[in-house]
Amino acid sequence: MSERLAVTMAIRRPDGSVENVQVGTAVRAGDGFTLTLEPMQVGAAGAAASPSRAAPGKSAAPRSAGGGSAVFPNYGRSKGQPIAGASMQDLEFYANGARRTLNDPGKARFHDKERGLLAAIEAEMARQGGTGDDGPPPPGDSDAPPPNDEDAPF
Repeated sequence: MSERLAVTMAIRRPDGSVENVQVGTAVRAGDGFTLTLEPMQVGAAGAAASPSRAAPGKSAAPRSAGGGSAVFPNYGRSKGQPIAGASMQDLEFYANGARRTLNDPGKARFHDKERGLLAAIEAEMARQGGTGDDGPPPPGDSDAPPPNDEDAPF
């Protein structure tokens, strides 16, 4: 199976939020990659076609081509895969990674991106009935220790 990677571009909105938009896909070809770009629009026409905007003061979730679902970052077993429909184990693994980055002042340049990623993951966890940071843990789960690096899904 060939390695497929999402190619994204960080777009800074006038309200200061950052949206990671997938602009194409890279597929391993020998020692390099073959890049396939999605159709793009620049300026007012592209902004009018945008499916959603982030709320002021919040980072947008990483997006995929055509306004599809957000995707996981380029590490772990689900790298580049859509967040929507991911297993709860994968969601927890990537959420913990985002939280570690957000708690590290030395990684401040990545904080906007990680806030957007974490928001998308927590929204998917809530959609699936998990907790994210939106409420108490499900019944019977309160004694479970929090996931850590040992729980990595790869």
